[in-house]
Amino acid sequence: MQTKKNPDGSYGQKLVALFAKLLFTGERYSLSQLANMLQCSKQTVLRLIDDITLSYDVVIRDEIVGNRKYVWLERTHEIEPTALLSASELRTLQMCQAFTQHLLGKRSYQEAARAVEKSCHHLPPREEPGESIFGMVHGGTIDYSGYEEILNTLLEGMESRRVCAVGYRRLNGDEVKHFHLKPLKIFAHHATVYVHGRLAKSPGKPYKTPQYDPFLALQRFESVELTDTPFRRPANYDFDKAVNSGFGIWANKRFRVVMDLTGWAAALARERIWSTDQVIEPLKDKTRLSFWSTSEPEVLALTLSFGAEARLIEPEGLVGEIKSVVEAMSKSYG
Repeated sequence: MQTKKNPDGSYGQKLVALFAKLLFTGERYSLSQLANMLQCSKQTVLRLIDDITLSYDVVIRDEIVGNRKYVWLERTHEIEPTALLSASELRTLQMCQAFTQHLLGKRSYQEAARAVEKSCHHLPPREEPGESIFGMVHGGTIDYSGYEEILNTLLEGMESRRVCAVGYRRLNGDEVKHFHLKPLKIFAHHATVYVHGRLAKSPGKPYKTPQYDPFLALQRFESVELTDTPFRRPANYDFDKAVNSGFGIWANKRFRVVMDLTGWAAALARERIWSTDQVIEPLKDKTRLSFWSTSEPEVLALTLSFGAEARLIEPEGLVGEIKSVVEAMSKSYG
């Protein structure tokens, strides 16, 4: 699924975008930053700046720092409006914005960026060239730009309490499953966006209450349409109880996990919260980690990620499965 793109990204659109960027933020930007944002050349950025200064009663300053040229819009208002956010609050929003960029998709991220920029306008301008102090490593992340319409439809379904008709393709699945869903929560887990909800009755099909409510990965939705069927948010719905009470998000029978860790794996385990009921016990030459889980695949992946620094003790059935996986891996590298 691909997003619709403006075929040329008109000069006028770039001019408005640049003017808004400089006006709302009060920041200094290098020509490279602006060219990357507008997806054009530095020469085009300079031409846009010239047109802005000719068309609007504003002053755009520039300065060479090192081998970079920075530009900014000089604020001429003698009295700045009262700040809606403090500098510290704004910095926290900027951090959240940067850390979640890979989850939002291009259009949603730009909307978030514009909101932050409008808040910047109410703060005193910085004197030094502005550079973002937050970043995100994108390797292995999912590009959600093609799923913004699906996400917005799901959000509309949540807000208006309307059942959604969904087309969904499971991982490694060839067939698209069609069903009706009551969307209840959007959440992120391991750099992936999920939808938690409850199945609704599909017209003309018998309904059977599932054992567990579905967790659906956003990138596997093929289609979402709002229906006219309303639903009530379940009075007993508790997202934290359903998801955050144990390790993993995939719901099956609850079981206890016990593993022994050494070296770097033990040190890493002590830094993190794996489950609200976890127990980390320092032993003579190792660390014992225990917690409750409902997801064997996620416990299996966690144990294998620790390599030779981990040994699973319980549950016994999963220990046997790990042995089989390790043997198969050994053969593939033989």
